Amino acid sequence: MRRLFRGFFIAWVVVRFGLDELFLNSFEKPWLRVLARVLSVGRRLDAPRGQRLRQALERLGPIFVKFGQVLSTRRDLLPVDISDELALLQDRVPPFSTDIAVASIERAFGKPVGEIFSSFEREPVASASIAQVHFAVLKDRSGKQRDVAVKVLRPGMLSAIEKDLGLMRMMAGWVEVLSSDGKRLKPREVVAEFDKYLHDELDLVREAASAAQLRRNMAGLDLVLIPEMYWDYCSSEVIVMERMRGIPISQVARLREAGVDIPKLARDGVTLFFTQVFRDGFFHADMHPGNIQVSVEPATFGRYISLDFGIVGTLTESDKEYLAQNFTAFFRRDYKRVAELHIESGWVPAGTRVDELEGAVRSVCEPYFDRPLREISLGMVLMRLFQTSRRFQVEIQPQLVLLQKTLLNIEGLGRELDPDLDLWNSAKPFLEKWMIEQVGPQKLWDQLKGEAPRYAKLIPELPRLLHDYLQQRPVGLKRELDELLVEQRRTNRLLQGLIYGGLGFALGLVVMQIIVRIWIF
Repeated sequence: MRRLFRGFFIAWVVVRFGLDELFLNSFEKPWLRVLARVLSVGRRLDAPRGQRLRQALERLGPIFVKFGQVLSTRRDLLPVDISDELALLQDRVPPFSTDIAVASIERAFGKPVGEIFSSFEREPVASASIAQVHFAVLKDRSGKQRDVAVKVLRPGMLSAIEKDLGLMRMMAGWVEVLSSDGKRLKPREVVAEFDKYLHDELDLVREAASAAQLRRNMAGLDLVLIPEMYWDYCSSEVIVMERMRGIPISQVARLREAGVDIPKLARDGVTLFFTQVFRDGFFHADMHPGNIQVSVEPATFGRYISLDFGIVGTLTESDKEYLAQNFTAFFRRDYKRVAELHIESGWVPAGTRVDELEGAVRSVCEPYFDRPLREISLGMVLMRLFQTSRRFQVEIQPQLVLLQKTLLNIEGLGRELDPDLDLWNSAKPFLEKWMIEQVGPQKLWDQLKGEAPRYAKLIPELPRLLHDYLQQRPVGLKRELDELLVEQRRTNRLLQGLIYGGLGFALGLVVMQIIVRIWIF
């Protein structure tokens, strides 16, 4: 019943803000435009279309606001007026009462705000779908004053999200049963992934931990700044972090005036993203412009500033390796290898012909090579790949949906910063270097170091384990193993003789060199 009421409410909001008229007017067919005018009779739809869409998404709640945030990064896909309005959803969602925010802070830490902060700005500096942020000055235990940002969770978020997730689960079930692509698209699994990320975002302690992990991962890269978390003042509803100062990434004109090298900034963004994804398997997955700034402080000039770590993505080693091999083969235009990787991974049926899949991938990707970002659209590439995947029964991978969303955000940001950026050539050297590191001696050494504690515990137990094993085996096998051990001892004595002889010979050469040097000098 709650899902039914939620469905009616969504329909009412659509009608209330005239989104049906907006949708029908987007088509070129004259009869659809006539239908839109007929449906709008009796309704006051004076506000601009972008404003109506933004207000409708705000009215519908956090999940719809996040959808609008993703759309706002794709100015290549939307009209300018709609993009500008949706950009307000990044950090300009109507705030909740400051009194409620103060009450949450005092409840979380058991103290009045005045005892925690020497000053607290009641006007929020940013307000988004899940939380809002206030600037303050923290009273440090040592007496030092620290400029901080205080993030406070919106009240009632859990119940609001559960309503929409319940509706999404119901619709996913319908898609799975009624659609011919239901099994391949895995709608239930995709919603389950979305469910996990949204619930993670409601726990601000988890967000603070993710920020700390990203801060450690990025420490030696010198490309991005991540705020320090003050753990004495972190709870599930409120977190206090270092205040960051920078220019929002969307204000490109201000960045240019400040002297920031915009093309370099775009290239650094590509490096930063691929490092988080392929080196660490742990990446910022909510990279819309409201969460990214650029530092203009002298010591950190031109570096990115990342904010809001409520949604982070993770990849397993197998996912990283598979994706890296796909990207590398793609950048080399080795479409046959791309097809083989899809079959080897089980993402397409085992009986799929490699040459047919190779040809389909080539037809999608080849037209976009050697072009600047202004002339390509990753969204269009993904759409054509989706059509191809349907033909070849490619199974959707729910664990990669978040990565695909982030890729769309990254492309939108890159297009705003430097439309002439060659995305492929910027990413190719990094991926090739990463692939070499995965099979090189450094990777082997790192794996051995990681396994060293296990080996240290296992090696002393080997004689006992071998003895127990021999006691349980037939006498004939035991005799063969005894003979093998005798032969091994004989071989060991021979090797020892060779090693000692070699060491003696080397030592003799060293002594002779010392004598010669003394004799000469």
